[in-house]
Amino acid sequence: MEFDIFELSNGLRVVHKPVKRPVAHLGLSIAAGSRDEGPQEEGLAHFIEHCLFKGTQRRRAYHILSRMENVGGELNAYTSKEETVLYSSFLKEYYPRALELLTDVAFHSTFPLHECRKEQEVILDEINAYRDTPSERIFDEFEDQLFAKHPLGHNILGTPQSVRQLGPEKAQHFMQRLYGLNRMVVSSVGNISSPKLKQWLERYLGHHKAWAPERTTELPPTLPQQKTEQHPGFQSHAILGFQAYPAYHAKSRVLMLLSNLLGGPGMNSRLNLNIREKYGFTYHLESFYQPYSDTGLFGIYLGTDPGTVNRALQLVQKELRRLRDQKLGTLQLSKAKKQLLGQIAMARENNNALMLSYGKSLLTHNTIDTFADIAEKVEAITAEELQEVAREIMAPERAGQLIYQAQVPEHELL
Repeated sequence: MEFDIFELSNGLRVVHKPVKRPVAHLGLSIAAGSRDEGPQEEGLAHFIEHCLFKGTQRRRAYHILSRMENVGGELNAYTSKEETVLYSSFLKEYYPRALELLTDVAFHSTFPLHECRKEQEVILDEINAYRDTPSERIFDEFEDQLFAKHPLGHNILGTPQSVRQLGPEKAQHFMQRLYGLNRMVVSSVGNISSPKLKQWLERYLGHHKAWAPERTTELPPTLPQQKTEQHPGFQSHAILGFQAYPAYHAKSRVLMLLSNLLGGPGMNSRLNLNIREKYGFTYHLESFYQPYSDTGLFGIYLGTDPGTVNRALQLVQKELRRLRDQKLGTLQLSKAKKQLLGQIAMARENNNALMLSYGKSLLTHNTIDTFADIAEKVEAITAEELQEVAREIMAPERAGQLIYQAQVPEHELL
């Protein structure tokens, strides 16, 4: 078996892959992200991720940061729209050290006020850096446009105004409300047996009993919008996108294949060949599919010269129309499947990424596909299914659009 899935005595789910490597990876994934924030809490999940490392009942910030680094390991975390993840990479003999530290941080953080105030300033700097990067900011603003009036559309970082209102009390309340064992998963890849890992996990996590309510927030109906905003700069940015399937949907794998064919990382993607290579309109363009627990987003991003943004978007629409109107031939379909499976296989060579992927999959789906499972599902996709999904998701009347139109100062014009 590629991996083992088991539960602790308190019901906490665990996935572990034994590998004979000197470096191990361990993570705690929690189904609590920015979409779970209530009024006056925008940016709170991300704020908590920062402040978890600033003090526990047993440790100060310096001791937390040094605990793994003193033995050459790493301790890190990230926040997304639907999850918060704490994880560590270390030499295999330090499994107990990493596990004890992650447990201490996740369950015993004290949120010292002076440390939280410093992290507010750090996050404000992070927001300013983000504001200076239109190629990143446009993704969040498009989601806010698509999922209007719902926390799923909010920027994970929050706003300067909301971040200044956050503090220890709100952080602790959010964790008490959402950090239940039923919303957590431990994932591991390393040179330790599953029984031994379970023994260590029972020692540090087996006594926790708290459970939390399942996610119940519903998305309001949305209408596609087309917006253009002026911004200073030398390059225009644009996203054309559609509301798409959730992670659980039977057609999500089909849309993943379509997205990779259209504008995946390969230089032979349709968008790259027919926009960048043929016309030289853009240096960076890509398609993306972001599934969530109850909805999803499919879109195309590009950055281009201010004078060519409309023509580039027309060419994108042309490629979408091709997918809707022309069924893939047998050879085209075979090549698309091989390319996607090859990319997935290479990504799984990174054990840290694999550990994080296992955790997300078990947290979201309560199951994990082996590579053989994935290959079987991808190989089963038909040309008819691809065309059906293209027509369903990429219909012109469903398209939303956001353009950052660059305003180049006159003295800078070529």
